Amino acid sequence: MIKITLVASAISMMFAVSVQAKVSEAEAAKLGDTLTPIGAEKAGNADGSIPPWEGGITAPPASYEAGMHHPNPYPDDKVLYTITKENLAEHQELLTPGQIALFNTYPDSFKMSVYPTRRSASFPQVAYDWTKTNATRAELVDGGNGLKNAAIGTPFPIPANGLEVIWNHLTRYRGQALTRKAGQAAPTANGSYTYIGLDEALLLPYNNSNADPAVLEETNILFKFKQKVTQPARLAGTALLVHETMDQIKTPRQAWTYNTGQRRVRRAPNVAYDAPGTAADGLRTTDDYDMFNGSPNRYNWTLVGKKELLIPYNTYELHSDKLAYDDILKAGHINPEYVRYEKHRVWVVEANLKEGISHIYKKRVFYIDEDSWQVSVADMYDNRDQLYRVAMAHGLNYYELPAHWSTLEVFHDLNSKRYIAIGLDNQEAMYNFGVELKDNAFSASALRKEGRR
Repeated sequence: MIKITLVASAISMMFAVSVQAKVSEAEAAKLGDTLTPIGAEKAGNADGSIPPWEGGITAPPASYEAGMHHPNPYPDDKVLYTITKENLAEHQELLTPGQIALFNTYPDSFKMSVYPTRRSASFPQVAYDWTKTNATRAELVDGGNGLKNAAIGTPFPIPANGLEVIWNHLTRYRGQALTRKAGQAAPTANGSYTYIGLDEALLLPYNNSNADPAVLEETNILFKFKQKVTQPARLAGTALLVHETMDQIKTPRQAWTYNTGQRRVRRAPNVAYDAPGTAADGLRTTDDYDMFNGSPNRYNWTLVGKKELLIPYNTYELHSDKLAYDDILKAGHINPEYVRYEKHRVWVVEANLKEGISHIYKKRVFYIDEDSWQVSVADMYDNRDQLYRVAMAHGLNYYELPAHWSTLEVFHDLNSKRYIAIGLDNQEAMYNFGVELKDNAFSASALRKEGRR
């Protein structure tokens, strides 16, 4: 049974949202005082197992150089305790139903090694400054399916409802642009897998240092994303382009695909919601990517409250370039020897499918890290109200921004007893957050050229 502490006003906010009132100057003054600059509780918890936030990681380890995989800043930390099926009952109040289900599904192999909590999340000063500005003027529009009067920072650092929390996740700071080589794999029941190599580029106008909320509202672009499959040979060249809008009621997401067999770029209006993800063996939906993406308009969103939870955090060992993919990818689940869990406070947001709307997930429960607005765990339920899938984002701080983001996302299908791991980068060149990307690189014609290379 999960114990939830209801946040102030949450009980009265369990309804579909229209335009929301902005917080007062007095409320916004708490940011950087009793709250962190992006809205987390600055203080630790009562028993000290969650320490105060003291700025997060503000400088990388001495051994770090730009372009490297990020070395562990806490190499001397020891495991506090390990949860297995045998002692699960002692710790289940700190777990989600989905995490508990993993112990029950893989009783002989799944475990969680719990380390000291390190509140490492940090962001640039510009994101903190804009967050304070956003707090007093950001608004949800179109029933909560759009955003205006915000840029760069967290739009709703003192959230009043579930939609505001999920928009904080959708807009969390990840730099202005990046390119990355990463991959994914969906092991079969015996652990065998095919590595799917991906080249990706992301342009984030919302985070541009010259971002203007009025211009963002006019252009209505939150980000532009391009993805090309590089391996295996049978899939190489397949490409995807997405223009994500800030108001998807005003202008829905625009998407295009390039198919190597047809050598044509086609509009792809179905790249959304519960359409199958790219080369995912049916193990995730399109809107599972990044733990949740796209328009929230198919669900009613409830801010349940906050709780203390064990979530993957500071998973630098899992990110290490010393590991081969065979070291990580095992039958049933990734290798637990390389996963670090910590106790953190999370926002709990429940999404229930609207009447008369279709989606393979009838209910989703998101657990969002208060220090970063990253969805860290998600439990998904099917149309029989049965737990269907559980996802976990393995996060760390990227020193060069800085920003907290996942290095690997793992989606477990409890029915097939399979999973897909997305973001495998151990044997790839590290992300380039300093790249300059032109807007015209995210056009349909550019996608055609990309696919033919």
